[in-house]
Amino acid sequence: MQLEVGTVLEGKVTGITKFGAFVELPGGKTGMVHISEVAPTFVKEIRDFVTENQTVKVKVLNISGDGKVSLSIKKAITPPPRGSSAPTAARGPARPGNYEWQASRRNDASSFEDMMSRFKQTSDEKMSDLKKCMESKRGGFSRHGGSNPYK
Repeated sequence: MQLEVGTVLEGKVTGITKFGAFVELPGGKTGMVHISEVAPTFVKEIRDFVTENQTVKVKVLNISGDGKVSLSIKKAITPPPRGSSAPTAARGPARPGNYEWQASRRNDASSFEDMMSRFKQTSDEKMSDLKKCMESKRGGFSRHGGSNPYK
C-alpha cells in the first residue's frame, strides 16, 4: 500500500516511549505518533491514552526523505459538530488540572484584535481595583505624597 500525506488509516500500536507511540500501518510500514499528536488535550503520560496492541486511527502528517512516517491520532479524529457536546471519553480521561482551551460559543465572529482589546480592558480594570485595595490596606498612605509618617 502506498502511503500519502493526509491519508487516514488504522494501525496497531507496537511500542510506547516517553515521546510518542509507534504504530504499525497496513503493508508493514511503521510510523510514529509524537506525544503532542496523541490527543487534543495536554498529554503528560502517553499510556493514559493508548496501550500496546491497541488499534488506533491515524492520519499521515509527513513522510520524510529517509522514509520516516509522522502520524497523528488527534487529527484523525473528526471533531464534533459545532455547538454539540462531545462525550468526555472522546477527549480522553478527565484528570484534575486537565483543562483545555475552548473557543467561546457565542455566534459573533470576533477578530483577534477585538478579543485582545477586551482582555486588555478587563486586565486594566482588575489592576486598578487591586491598586485601590492595596492602598486601602496600607492605611491610606500613598506612594505619591499623602501623609506617610515614615518619610
